[in-house]
Amino acid sequence: MELYTWDSIQKEQLNPKLWRKVISGRKLTVAQISLAEGAEVPTHFHESEQISCVLSGALKFEVGNQEIVVRAGEVLLLPPNVPHGATALQDTLSLDIFSPVRADWLSGQDDYLRRG
Repeated sequence: MELYTWDSIQKEQLNPKLWRKVISGRKLTVAQISLAEGAEVPTHFHESEQISCVLSGALKFEVGNQEIVVRAGEVLLLPPNVPHGATALQDTLSLDIFSPVRADWLSGQDDYLRRG
């Protein structure tokens, strides 16, 4: 068992408009993600199932050929290996949960997030 506080987790500034704080267990990753208005997450996919909980602000997701706006208090479930991207319509804070673990994040193989 381990107890964390978000304040004690180091903020990782990925680009000028995007930072995250990450906690990983053996089978899942949880991340607090902050996106400034206009921040873009390019289309990508991963083996992890993803639950994206928007805590404040709004994100426009492009999932396959669909666009969906997820606002504060709403939750989007993304299946594994589905191409998706997002744009912050406002300054946004989200809590994202992934299973299995986001190994690409832990190894630094997430260049698509580091542009901007």
